[in-house]
Amino acid sequence: MNIQNILSDNAKNMRRSAIRDLLSVANRPEIISFAGGFPNPATFPVEELKEIMQEVLEKESVSALQYGPTEGNGKLRTLLADRYRAQGLDITKDNILITTSSQQAIDLTSRIFINPGDTIVCGLPSYLGALQAFWSYQAQPIGVPKDEELEIVVKTLIETGRKPKFIYTIPDFQNPSGITLDLEKRKMILNVARKYDLLIIEDSPYREIRFEGTAYPLMYSMDNERVMLFGTLSKTVLPGFRIGWVIAPEEIINRLIVAKQSSDLCTPVFDQAVAAKYFEKGLFEKNLEKTIELYRRKRDLMLGCFEKYMPKGVSWTKPEGGLFLFVSLPEGYDTTELFNVAIKNDVAFVIGEAFHCDGSGKNTMRINFSYMGDDMIEEGVKRLAKAIKEMIQ
Repeated sequence: MNIQNILSDNAKNMRRSAIRDLLSVANRPEIISFAGGFPNPATFPVEELKEIMQEVLEKESVSALQYGPTEGNGKLRTLLADRYRAQGLDITKDNILITTSSQQAIDLTSRIFINPGDTIVCGLPSYLGALQAFWSYQAQPIGVPKDEELEIVVKTLIETGRKPKFIYTIPDFQNPSGITLDLEKRKMILNVARKYDLLIIEDSPYREIRFEGTAYPLMYSMDNERVMLFGTLSKTVLPGFRIGWVIAPEEIINRLIVAKQSSDLCTPVFDQAVAAKYFEKGLFEKNLEKTIELYRRKRDLMLGCFEKYMPKGVSWTKPEGGLFLFVSLPEGYDTTELFNVAIKNDVAFVIGEAFHCDGSGKNTMRINFSYMGDDMIEEGVKRLAKAIKEMIQ
């Protein structure tokens, strides 16, 4: 049987994750991998979760082991709403939908807003998982090389009859660049969205992991009618729960609930009950402090190693939080070619081109600093520097 004859157009537009494919190579035991966006297992609150799970099984087993409401655990949504109100958001639990990871939030949003051929405006570079979702619904992501060029891009698209459905942005410690948008750039994006009547998707998985510098206001707090905010526990607690959420006007939340019902009915109920207890007991803030301290130290170690070992002509970002550095080789070099050299030197990264919807960024790469042990960070940077020298000298 030729399956190609019966595949949907959506299926034909789905693209494999370059990161997932690279991980199959990078996971060999001899390779030091900076490729995945993995949290460090040392941050997982195993002992606390053991106690909470036992408590949930003893006191809430009937509800925690049953199907749950599509919109999510009411206590968890209330606790999240309380935390966000402290950050200036005017919301209640009815503005929150619990999703199976924030990746599902991206997928559901794409499902309810995107028609084949629609344009989406995003950064260059931008999160690969979001680009995959947009492509799978036959959208055309249009990248903006510089923030100040946003209005030019939007205006041009509108003038050619291709008005974008929304602007997708990761304002805090962007994946892959690690860059944070300052207050003026957030205002600029909001002003463009208001002027041209656009929705904004504010993807915020890393915001809590700030090492230093100014915490700028969430864009949702600046416009709660035009912004959708995505969050997750994957980077701040543990990825195995697959708990994320959408914060949006109730009209949008109701649409997303209907879309989610045909997807998975509800996010794992037991995981939500455990997460609610975790917040309720004040363990989120306590564990987050330890996570931030660990990742700050690892970032500083990696930056120091880059300064020490990298050849001239190589540049990199210096993020104030998050999990990633973004590295650039001199123009004209290709990190796809470098990847093959690096694997021979037993070190791996993610090629930057994968994060560029227009195929640019060939001389760039994403480096994760959260996962590897300290000795492996230094040795891995040495190996990567050696591979770069082999290619450019």
